[in-house]
Amino acid sequence: MTDTGASRMRRPSWRDPRLGVGILLVVASVALGSWAVSSADATVEVYQTDAVLTPGDAIDVDDLQVVQVRLDGVEDLYLVPGADLSGAVVTRTVSAGELVPLASVGSADALELRPVQIAMPAAMQDIVTAGSLVELWVAMPDPGASTQATLLPPELLVDDVEVREVHADTSVFAGSDTVQVQVLVSSDDLPVVLAALTAEGQITVVPVLGGGVG
Repeated sequence: MTDTGASRMRRPSWRDPRLGVGILLVVASVALGSWAVSSADATVEVYQTDAVLTPGDAIDVDDLQVVQVRLDGVEDLYLVPGADLSGAVVTRTVSAGELVPLASVGSADALELRPVQIAMPAAMQDIVTAGSLVELWVAMPDPGASTQATLLPPELLVDDVEVREVHADTSVFAGSDTVQVQVLVSSDDLPVVLAALTAEGQITVVPVLGGGVG
């Protein structure tokens, strides 16, 4: 057997650099695999809501559920258990099943929306729900007419108004075909809406199809 053949048959020595490189590659591969598995299993607890939350709703942990999510930096984006919720309210609509974004949480003092109740036909309940966007149109009494029953042509009063709640109209004069819609009106638009109500204008709630969560 030649010297070349003998060298090929000889077992590698511990001093052989190729053996050391091989060991390092195996160790690195194992470490990388362990890191990937642990990273995939790393989850964070985040609050999720089962029902629609609209601006002004107080945040109560009893109305939320905790879910496990795999998101980097989730604590900087979403509401997590242990957060201080003293006096916290919803500042924008959070849809049912949505993780609660930190951007939708604030104080009541920061809200520039005011709830106003307006009558609406009950048949519209399937379209207009909490979180829906609607327009408010008004037909004011004709000042030149002999009776207030005569109305001027309808005009757009306010657009992109958010619905906070829809509930049964319990007033004595309400029929079963009427419900009350609580809409959130900005402070800037509040005077014209209240003026229309005071002047006994006929306000109509018109849904914006595809707007909001309704």
